[in-house]
Amino acid sequence: MSKPIVAVVGRPNVGKSTLVNRLAVNRDAIVHESRGVTRDRSYHDCDWNGREFTLIDTGGIESIKSKDVFAPRIREQALAACDEADVIVFVVDGTVGVTDEDEEVARVVRRSGKPVFLCVNKLDDPNQDLNAWDYYSLGVGEPRGISAGHGHGTGDLLDDVVAALPPEDDDEPEERDEGVLNVAIIGRPNVGKSSLTNRLAKRNRSIVSDIAGTTRDAVDIHIDWKGNRIRLVDTAGMRKKTQVHEDVEYYSLVRGLQAMDKADVCLLVVDASVGVTEQDQKLAGMAIDRGCALVIVLNKWDLIDTDEKRDAVVQSLDQRMTFCRWAPSVNVSALTGRATDKALAAAVKAAQNHRRQVKTSELNRLVTAIRESGHTVTYKNRRLKVHYGTQTGSEPPVFTFFCNAPDLVDDNYERFLENRLRETFDLEGTPVRLRFRRKDV
Repeated sequence: MSKPIVAVVGRPNVGKSTLVNRLAVNRDAIVHESRGVTRDRSYHDCDWNGREFTLIDTGGIESIKSKDVFAPRIREQALAACDEADVIVFVVDGTVGVTDEDEEVARVVRRSGKPVFLCVNKLDDPNQDLNAWDYYSLGVGEPRGISAGHGHGTGDLLDDVVAALPPEDDDEPEERDEGVLNVAIIGRPNVGKSSLTNRLAKRNRSIVSDIAGTTRDAVDIHIDWKGNRIRLVDTAGMRKKTQVHEDVEYYSLVRGLQAMDKADVCLLVVDASVGVTEQDQKLAGMAIDRGCALVIVLNKWDLIDTDEKRDAVVQSLDQRMTFCRWAPSVNVSALTGRATDKALAAAVKAAQNHRRQVKTSELNRLVTAIRESGHTVTYKNRRLKVHYGTQTGSEPPVFTFFCNAPDLVDDNYERFLENRLRETFDLEGTPVRLRFRRKDV
């Protein structure tokens, strides 16, 4: 069954992400003393006394009059979290007292009609008195003092939150994660990753802006597409490490790498109006090193309006991506919706090939044909002879070949063998791993 949802809301910098990390017993949510670090809403699994639920970490809700360019969209994401939540945890800063922004948030959560727990955070001394009367003015129930940083009061909070969740339905079968295709949307800053995510999800799930670096956390969303259950993860834009100056941006980079580690397929979004850059090349290499299937998405194709521009994009793709010619490329426009379904189709096919199992008999027919062709490696008086091969792994496919002299295998022979494998078997979109072991005959 689907897990109940608990939304953590409040104005900026009251410790929402710290509380989420404390309750979820992990450090998935980015925490920093800077105001407004969290922008999109992010989801985190939580378990308390055997009851599982999902925590939503939201951006700080600011006044409608705020001058922050992201404030309206952060507010929109937080309101969406309240709408889908079963229970709301409203966090305020106990070192400051009630502010106008707290009253603004209180009006939002009162309108939701959901159970609300008012948490006065940053009371690090458990013996510190809570001036409760100040917080009753918010009109959302009894305040409770907690310290997200030290954990004081969080156990009692979890007890009450779990008690307020809707009852479990034992008759409904649980959703199994193994049936979900994990797709990470990666790329440089401002290439259209969030726009593509929203287009594929058919709703505004990620905040979109012309300002590079808008997305900071890895944002995930579940969709159903032609019978396939897909988890899309919109990651923060990844710059060269030498260009990462802010702590927040560094942690965003780490979250993006973690998303790649968990992904079955990476959609590498490239700005077609710029062409494939060195950083795009490095991101593709990072995805391949992590064993992910790969699809190159050339976004902003609506800006490619001349043959010269098209030829320039194709040339940059050929020059930069020679090491992964097996990765399909799709021309899309997230702005207009042009061909975005083709990106999902390519991802699904790449995932199927990522899991592909090649029969040993078919693989050895190829080995025999290569051996009979005479193509091999010789060094001095030694000659490489491949006896047979078998697939020893998948996701990505791993092929082990038994031969008389593994030390004779060079890069040229590996590329030759990989090309023959790809010509014979449908391995589009997935990297392959080749292993060579000694077999004396």
